[in-house]
Amino acid sequence: MSMDRLIAITDSPIDLQRVVASVANEDSGAVNVFIGTTRNNSNGRAVTLLEYEAYEPMAVKMMRHIAGIACERWDVKGVSIVHRIGAVPVGEASVVIAVASAHRREAFEACRFLIDELKRVVPIWKREHFADGTVEWSQHSHEQQELTNT
Repeated sequence: MSMDRLIAITDSPIDLQRVVASVANEDSGAVNVFIGTTRNNSNGRAVTLLEYEAYEPMAVKMMRHIAGIACERWDVKGVSIVHRIGAVPVGEASVVIAVASAHRREAFEACRFLIDELKRVVPIWKREHFADGTVEWSQHSHEQQELTNT
């Protein structure tokens, strides 16, 4: 039976090896990992760091929900999602998603679905800190809706 292994919000740097190990198993021939990192620019402006906030109880609930959908849609053996909150400097990971499956296609497809849905529906917000000292909320479309129709 497919299941999530590690669904979490953390204010510490994400331990990539822990996330990967949480889905690794002998039934899987593929582990796909998505790592979202802070880049040094946004729309031509220099970025110094990103700052994330979350409504944690709902965020974890929604992360578990989208993990469950991925397990229903694809034959995956394990799904883990960890998102960081607080200040995330350039080059560091803000989100890590790992998906294990018997074959690569399912792992890639489920991983793509998970990051797209996370950005779309999970109540996590991002502020961009720019080198010129300005701070702006990022443009994201969180559609806070029931996912039963997806």
